[in-house]
Amino acid sequence: MRFLGNVLATIVGLFVFIMLFVFGIVLIGMLFGGESDEISVKSNSVIELKLDEIKNDYAGKYNNPWVTEFSKGGKVGLSDVINAIEAAKTDSDIKGISILNDESELGMAQRKALRNALEDFKKSGKFVMAYANSYSQKEYYLNSVANTIYINPVGDFDFKGLSAELMFFKDLQEKSGVKMEVIRHGKYKSAVEPFLENGMSDANREQTISLLNAVWSSVLADISKSRNISVAKLNEIASGLLARTPEMAKSEKLVDVIAYEDEYHDAIRKILKVDKDEDYNKIAILDYAQKVATTSESNDSNDKIAIIYAQGEIMSGEGDINTIGEISMNRSLIEARKDKDVKAIVLRINSPGGNALTSDLIWREIELTKKVKPVVVSMGNYAASGGYYIACNANKIFAENNTITGSIGVFGILPNFTQLATKIGIHTEQVKTNENASEYSPFVPMDEKFKAVTLESVEKVYKTFISHVAKGRKMTIAQVDSIGQGRVWSGSQALKIGLVDKIGGLDAAIKEAALLGKTKKYSTQNFPEFEKDMSDLLKNFPFAKSKESFIKEELGEETYRLMQQIKKVQARKGVQAMMPFEINIQ
Repeated sequence: MRFLGNVLATIVGLFVFIMLFVFGIVLIGMLFGGESDEISVKSNSVIELKLDEIKNDYAGKYNNPWVTEFSKGGKVGLSDVINAIEAAKTDSDIKGISILNDESELGMAQRKALRNALEDFKKSGKFVMAYANSYSQKEYYLNSVANTIYINPVGDFDFKGLSAELMFFKDLQEKSGVKMEVIRHGKYKSAVEPFLENGMSDANREQTISLLNAVWSSVLADISKSRNISVAKLNEIASGLLARTPEMAKSEKLVDVIAYEDEYHDAIRKILKVDKDEDYNKIAILDYAQKVATTSESNDSNDKIAIIYAQGEIMSGEGDINTIGEISMNRSLIEARKDKDVKAIVLRINSPGGNALTSDLIWREIELTKKVKPVVVSMGNYAASGGYYIACNANKIFAENNTITGSIGVFGILPNFTQLATKIGIHTEQVKTNENASEYSPFVPMDEKFKAVTLESVEKVYKTFISHVAKGRKMTIAQVDSIGQGRVWSGSQALKIGLVDKIGGLDAAIKEAALLGKTKKYSTQNFPEFEKDMSDLLKNFPFAKSKESFIKEELGEETYRLMQQIKKVQARKGVQAMMPFEINIQ
């Protein structure tokens, strides 16, 4: 047995050594050889806009080059893509943009920003063309900006309006014996409603319908302008499913050409005056964005606008490209505040909220920064609850029409396993020296005194939240409370009730920051730079990520998403200023 054990240990040791050796060779190659090939653009080229690798506005910067190479964010974010499209307008080598079978995880506000960039690109006289085997509503919203829209003859066309689906777990708790103890403030704080009810409350239904209608109106307005079809007609098409096949979509003027992909490329060859048997020059948007980022023109001024990206759920700690932490955020604010060349700061927020304490720590640093130089907020897909908490004290707030914001409310949620434990024969007793000495235990029923103390904490955070909003937005506390209570609003609705100042994207926010900072010639500088060490790098090893990939493959995408939501709920500590629910608009 000892012999077999030694053999097995040797084999495992050799395997680990080989893996580390191969990994080291690959890493050295990436670090020292990856940048040697300069990206070039041939004349008469077309940009292929494929965005399946783009999720975040900001790809991220790291203090450790090893982490940079293996970070999940990649090297290009949506902001880089939009800058590249702007540069392509005046690039004589670029003749047009091809949106080809585009599938991405971008949210509605991000798509709006990208759509605006493509609309502006068309003003140069260059073409934008789109082809897809099938169009989802999200993809069609972006693709509808194209001069000419192609669809595969046997493809699907989805255009039926927006919907949202919510799951409720009250009966599951009773059957399983696992109860989620909920303490909240805000009648619209429906993040916890699934644990209390078996269906939507009237308040939740009201806000969800209102939000979907606002987002849908924004989508229809853009499609109507691009396709020259009235909003009323678009609603008629959606309600009657009158564009469900390629032929019907063409008949309703939502697409222009029914053809196969090779015919689409032939059409581009014809525009470029390239022979049908020859390949035309293409460059991927990710490559072109990298080229633009590394060859951007410098100006004569030293003035800078700092852009600080806050994206993901708000959690304590350093943070990264997918989470917002007070350490990296506040370090960035302080650095930008102390840099004499930085004339103003734009805070780009794309967050559904999260930890209330972390939100307040970031809010405080923004408050200190605002006393030194202007701070302008640009809202992306979400700037809700804790995301709005850190936005509310800015000098100016910008949002897209379809941004999801507000959700001014807080809650606490604690799992309790008492019923389950009793069912399986586990019994718990507590011994303590003082009446309130024991911490909350999920194996003991929540007593009323503990609940009252926790509610007191929730109420305190809520009062602090609405006080910050009232001060930042120059409202009374009563006014904020009337539009708070955890209710979510679209950007267009938020403008009407005073939660934002203007409708516009990141570019509009940067221009406003420059105006407030009294500068006309400036460059931009992106923050944060995340501080990561080797232990963080090891998390991104290919064999470390295989577990996640394996689970997703075995469970399926939807089941995996549900599992991730349960893990998120379990990981949340303390009082939360979180968006009411995760809404997946279809």
